[in-house]
Amino acid sequence: MESLYLLIPLSLIVLLIAVAIFVWAVNSGQYDDVDREGERILFDDDNRFEKPKPPESDERDTSGEPAEGDVRNG
Repeated sequence: MESLYLLIPLSLIVLLIAVAIFVWAVNSGQYDDVDREGERILFDDDNRFEKPKPPESDERDTSGEPAEGDVRNG
């Protein structure tokens, strides 16, 4: 019975803190636009990444010979 004298006021304090945090979140605009983030994934954002630029010079080895130090050919 004596524990109730501690637990009831403690639970009321926790409840008041939770209500205060909720009121702060509503007043600061946390719940203004909850649908935008869920719908953002549905639309492509083409401008997000730049297209890769082609190389200025073509320095690829197209001879078909293994490169020096290539360990795959023993």
